[in-house]
Amino acid sequence: MMLMARSSIALNPGDPAPSLSIRNQSGKTVKLSDYSGKYVLLYFYPKDNTPGCTIEAKSLRDHYAEFTKLNAVILGVSKQDETSHKEFISQHQLPFDLLVDSDGTLAKSVGVDSIPVVGLLKRQSVLIDPAGRIAKIYRDVDAGKHAEEVLADIQKVQKQPKQK
Repeated sequence: MMLMARSSIALNPGDPAPSLSIRNQSGKTVKLSDYSGKYVLLYFYPKDNTPGCTIEAKSLRDHYAEFTKLNAVILGVSKQDETSHKEFISQHQLPFDLLVDSDGTLAKSVGVDSIPVVGLLKRQSVLIDPAGRIAKIYRDVDAGKHAEEVLADIQKVQKQPKQK
């Protein structure tokens, strides 16, 4: 059976983020509402411990303190199970949660595509603002530069005057 790339929902900046309830690497249920008032980077990646995914995770790890200073949370998402995520976190000392989206439900809810044929999630990200709205969607992610790109975008949004 061939799996096709698909994106079931077309979200745009300014749209409300869908509610999220999904397990992390420890089996704990994570809800988007847990992070109300913070920026949330949902970064989707194909597979734990593959070259590009490791580069991206380590770059986000290396910039973690900067994200924290900007009131931002990082949540990685892939289809691997809790055991795989725990090993990936341990091996690379990742300070953020990895979420288990084994059936791709979360990815579909935010419009992240699957890789044709293999069915793994594409390397795409969604930045959610503190009000729970989509701030930016990243369709073409460079694993080594993504952390800096997102940090710059958060800083740019924070400097914009508030709408009344």
